[in-house]
Amino acid sequence: MCRVVDLQQAVLAKNDACAHTLREDLAARGTAVVNLLSSPGSGKTALLERELTLAHSRGVPVAALTADLATENDAVRLARSGVPVKQVLTDGLCHLEAEMLGGHLHGWLPADTRLLFIENVGNLVCPASYDLGETLRIVLASVTEGEDKPLKYPTAFGLAHLVVVTKTDIAEAVSFDEKEFRANVERINPGVEVVLTSARGGEGDGLLLDRALAARDGAPVHIPVMTRKSHHVHDAEDGQPHDEGHTHEGHTHDDEGHTHHGEHARAARAQDRGHAHTTDSDTVVSSRS
Repeated sequence: MCRVVDLQQAVLAKNDACAHTLREDLAARGTAVVNLLSSPGSGKTALLERELTLAHSRGVPVAALTADLATENDAVRLARSGVPVKQVLTDGLCHLEAEMLGGHLHGWLPADTRLLFIENVGNLVCPASYDLGETLRIVLASVTEGEDKPLKYPTAFGLAHLVVVTKTDIAEAVSFDEKEFRANVERINPGVEVVLTSARGGEGDGLLLDRALAARDGAPVHIPVMTRKSHHVHDAEDGQPHDEGHTHEGHTHDDEGHTHHGEHARAARAQDRGHAHTTDSDTVVSSRS
């Protein structure tokens, strides 16, 4: 059992190192990553398509990479926005990893990209433990999924910089209790912003884009309690505290002011034990200029 845990920790530590490098490389070229996590059927693709379309109409250079176990359906939908889109087929892998992401970005991501939106695999367990070098991590839940969703998936919601409620146009029909949902989010991730959206009704149009651009330009990003608690944990291998750069109001920054996420899920990864994958993915590019 100890050897299994050691292997899992090694896989996650390697991912953190890759994510740190990826974050620095993208920041140097002026690109910020937005990592979108949700359960299948949350309306993530529909909402992202609207945000990408809005970015395109505003002349904001953005791109999107979407990951699924199979099919190119989401990439086809997102490409209708007119921005560069790439589909990653994970061939059964339940999440993206930083090294995998970096490989798919190489030679594809346009040089002037300000925001790269990552539509992660539809899953609130495995993806929650893997840093992708993101500047902003957004967790989405539809009104149909129940007010207790944050309590059932504390790692995913507990590490979010922003929580998005989708499909609000049918909230009344499914008796969604917004007050209870917000209270449950607050229990898991005190202080995180919760925004309401409807891809069909138009509520919250542009919120994701505006929040992402603000984070890319250096605006303060909410730092979850889980992240704060893990900034000063000691690594089992070297016994040294991981505190890169300096801290300010719970934020850890490098010299350019970008938030570090390394070690950010170390204390919360118990939910993801047993998911140490090493296979790579197939890719299909789908984009429209």
